[in-house]
Amino acid sequence: MDALIRAGVLEVAIRRSGPADGWPVVLLHGFPYDGHAYDEVAPLLVAAGAYVIVPTLRGYGQTRFLEASTLRSGQQAAMGRDLLALLDALELPSAILAGYDWGARAACIVAALWPARAAGLVSVNGYCIQNIARSSQPAAPDIERRQWYQYYLHSERGRAGLAANRRAFAELLWRGWSPTWAGVDTRFEHTAPSFDNPDFVDVVVHSYRHRYGLVAGDPAYQQDEEQLAGQPRITVDTITLDGADDGVNPAKDRGHHEPHFERLLDHRVLPGVGHNLPQEAPAAFAAAVLDLHGQ
Repeated sequence: MDALIRAGVLEVAIRRSGPADGWPVVLLHGFPYDGHAYDEVAPLLVAAGAYVIVPTLRGYGQTRFLEASTLRSGQQAAMGRDLLALLDALELPSAILAGYDWGARAACIVAALWPARAAGLVSVNGYCIQNIARSSQPAAPDIERRQWYQYYLHSERGRAGLAANRRAFAELLWRGWSPTWAGVDTRFEHTAPSFDNPDFVDVVVHSYRHRYGLVAGDPAYQQDEEQLAGQPRITVDTITLDGADDGVNPAKDRGHHEPHFERLLDHRVLPGVGHNLPQEAPAAFAAAVLDLHGQ
């Protein structure tokens, strides 16, 4: 962390690198990860003149809510608004938005609802905006098996389990989601302290319950959720990425992703790479951002 920035309902821990007058890019992590996912991506972008901002999401690390009364929401619209508020706080009219997992969802939401703020989009697993209305429809058995952790968190037993075993829980997911990546052994401990955030459990549990329509969202985001329910198409220049060895979201072909994007410039499937794509394949992730910047 190099700064705490007040943005919306949060004080956001961020790391910045590169010249402040460089071309801006925001790199967004997912669950259960943190900004260390971009430790090797950021220098590659800075070398090309980028001004890189890596925020820590709500519920992680040193990011904190400003008010005790604010619902510790993990809903998708909250993530989108957090990113929009950060762009405002940093006085960035637009930036390339790049992320995976929860971070990709935040980037997709801003690109969909406020396209002028997204100079381009790099999204792992493609279109990450949730279709909550369809969440009760069962998926194929293999997909259901991969999502066991979501159903576990629907119960109070799951909440208690996450609270008691947050590091062991996260490490289990890291290993299952990146089954061919030896880096788990050396990288996990750098990120694990981020799960000690006092709001981590509440934000995570709310996220995995709200996406299935099991709990109400924060009324402050209701209008955004109504727009997202329409599954808005993303109109900005986009490159999508999938890891061929992703243990939670199996890689898809371009045809699966294309209907959601008006300007899908490329879709890349990376062999030997799992879910934690920027940390497993930093050069490939950086290349996608650089290719967008070069358009």
